[in-house]
Amino acid sequence: MSLSPQLIALGEYLAGEFDNREQAIAEPVWYVHLRLWQRPINLFAEDSLTLFAEQANVINLDRPYRQRIMRLWQEQDSPALLRVQYYMPKDPTAIKGAGSNPALLNTLTPDQLDLLPGCVLTVTQETLATNRYKFAAFPPPQSYCSFTYQGNTVQVSLGFEASETTFHSYDKGIDSATGKATWGAVVGPYRYTKRNQY
Repeated sequence: MSLSPQLIALGEYLAGEFDNREQAIAEPVWYVHLRLWQRPINLFAEDSLTLFAEQANVINLDRPYRQRIMRLWQEQDSPALLRVQYYMPKDPTAIKGAGSNPALLNTLTPDQLDLLPGCVLTVTQETLATNRYKFAAFPPPQSYCSFTYQGNTVQVSLGFEASETTFHSYDKGIDSATGKATWGAVVGPYRYTKRNQY
C-alpha cells in the first residue's frame, strides 16, 4: 500500500528533536524546559509510519520518561484521512533513553507493546502550499484514553498540532475523580521548536 503525501509529511514533521526553551524562559511558572525526542522506528512499516517518543527535563536529561509509540496510518479508502494510534511499551525501562540512544530501539518488536485502544487521534490538515501542511490531531468526542502504569490506572487527554518546524503538545493527565488536568498542558500547549530533524 502506498502512503499518501499527507501521511509522509506528518511523519517528517513529527520526527525530530524538540525543546520548548523560549516558552520555559517566558513562563517558568507554568512550563518546565523539556527536551522531546520523536524517532522513526521500523514497526508496522507495511501500512503506516511509527515513531518512538520520550521526553526529559533539560536539567535531568539522563532521566527521560513518558516512553510511548505513535503509529500514523491512513484510511484505506480515504488516504487523506489520517489517524494516530498510541501504544505503550510493556517494559518502558528496556528502552528508556532511546530518544538520545536510538540503538536501544533496534530489537523492539510489536509483541513488546500494549495497544491502547482508546488512545486514537483523528488528524486534520490545512494545506499551506504544495506538499506543505499544518496538522492538528485530537481525540474523537467522548473517547477515553487510559492505561495501567506501575499498578495505577492513568487517564490522559492527548492531542497535538504540527508544522515543519513546530510541535504543540496538548497532552495532559486527568484526575479520573474530578475530570481536571493534573499535569502537562494544563494552561495551554507545550510549544516545542524542532532543533534536529530525524
